[in-house]
Amino acid sequence: MAVVTFAELKVLLHPHYLVNIILAVLYIVLRLVRPFCSMLFLTDSCELDFRETEILTFLAVIVLFRTRKTGVTRLVPYISTACMYTKVANILLFFYNDPRLGILYSVICLVQMMVLPEPSFKGIDNVVYFNETDLDEEIQRDKRVVWLITFYAVWSPSSVNFAPIFSELAAKYTLDNLRFGKVDVTRFPKVAEAHHISTSTLTRQLPTVILFKGGKPIRRRPTVDSNSKLIRFAFSAENVINAFDLNNLYNECKENPIKKKKQPGDEAKKKEE
Repeated sequence: MAVVTFAELKVLLHPHYLVNIILAVLYIVLRLVRPFCSMLFLTDSCELDFRETEILTFLAVIVLFRTRKTGVTRLVPYISTACMYTKVANILLFFYNDPRLGILYSVICLVQMMVLPEPSFKGIDNVVYFNETDLDEEIQRDKRVVWLITFYAVWSPSSVNFAPIFSELAAKYTLDNLRFGKVDVTRFPKVAEAHHISTSTLTRQLPTVILFKGGKPIRRRPTVDSNSKLIRFAFSAENVINAFDLNNLYNECKENPIKKKKQPGDEAKKKEE
């Protein structure tokens, strides 16, 4: 993981994450701390047995594998992923000890998902959402505008984790001639096909970010090597800024703003003034 920032720690104070963390550690606390262990599990031994230890060890391996595979580099997505798999393991552990506890815990988790959903990006949303027809039209309409487009899928954990990062970048770098957009490849698979992006559930190409300049794609991540093998890319804000040279691109676009075309009658208005 990258260095933890104060902003990320502040995000974790949101009720969604606080309750999520509490639910994730709930089984361990109830199982190991008296008097909860003897009251709920009807045992004098407040220790994990071999099967419980085995499940928790397997959980740790799964969390490490999944976060590594999806390229999670920030604290909040890491915590969310860890809590999700931990709650699944907790359901199994509660059912293992008492089916009634398993059902109760499952209901609590469902209520938490409905009442306290994961918070979305709060700020100016400068991201334009495209469909399969208007993406190419908009890119070709004014070739002076540089577009950074994310191709994503709502079922892709990497896409979900990258969404707030992309929104933050859009809020920071958007200009009249530097725009940010997104396309849902699940709803518009033809767009993904046109840009050679796999939409398979096993794909590692989601999200894919492509930079369009002069109406043409000039750079993308992830990309492939000379052997057509996909090169992994961790979608952190820093990596995206460096990969697409956003700081220099922003300065270039800012120094060369789009000049508005003169409308008929503008000269007459000036003379009148």
